[in-house]
Amino acid sequence: MFDPAADSHWMRRCTALALRLGFLPSLAGLSALLVLAVLGLTQAAVWLIGHGPRPMALWVAGGLSLLLSPFMAAFALRLMFQLDAARQRQDSNATCDELTGAHNRRHFMQLAEREWARCRRYSEDGALLILDADQFKSLKSAHGAACCDALLRDLTRLVTHSLRQPDLLARYGGESLIAYLPNTDPIGALDVAERMRERIASHTLRWNGGGVSSTVSIGVASVGATHVTLEALVQDAMGALQVAREAGRNCVRAAPVQPRAVPPRPAAAATRLRGPRS
Repeated sequence: MFDPAADSHWMRRCTALALRLGFLPSLAGLSALLVLAVLGLTQAAVWLIGHGPRPMALWVAGGLSLLLSPFMAAFALRLMFQLDAARQRQDSNATCDELTGAHNRRHFMQLAEREWARCRRYSEDGALLILDADQFKSLKSAHGAACCDALLRDLTRLVTHSLRQPDLLARYGGESLIAYLPNTDPIGALDVAERMRERIASHTLRWNGGGVSSTVSIGVASVGATHVTLEALVQDAMGALQVAREAGRNCVRAAPVQPRAVPPRPAAAATRLRGPRS
């Protein structure tokens, strides 16, 4: 399998140059280099065998070009793979959190905005959860940042196992995670949050011959009529999370459940209900 990390320094420099120039300038430059190389080989062969039959010189030049073509093609293919790997890394870095592998906050908000809008438009259920790892500062002081990073990766994995395929998960910041659950009513959201809390509370990370564990506080907010923006839903979840912290941590708290948003009535239907004007 192609491994971009195993490439030489000069290949990485070529890749960086190609990324800076763009597709068309890089294609033109590579084509020019290949043409110049073939012409150079031809002229060198003609010069070396110039005292003999000219057709022989051309045959030798053509043979050299054919001999070196696989190496030129290998270079071009290697550069292409390197560029594709670099593009995939850029795409991943633009949407994923490097530490946990979950969505980053910006990408999550873009995806959740669409789901929230759909819930509001069709008066469907939806819920947002914010999880905060308890006492992470104390754990970092006692065991170090590397241990807390490993523990946060484990917490993300455990939370992921409690989610469905359509659910969204992201690192919200520091030791906090955020999840959006489409088509989930308030009772279902509390059930998911409680399963997450129990899984994390029973998990122990093996570290330096010992065990390190943490608990989480979770705030839950369900989409309601007053959530006219996604940020309003986030603020309700943050408020519930603060209540969970004040209740002693390692617990789940939910914001007050609101009525669903009523979708706007189509204009034609509204006209039929009102009847004709007199």
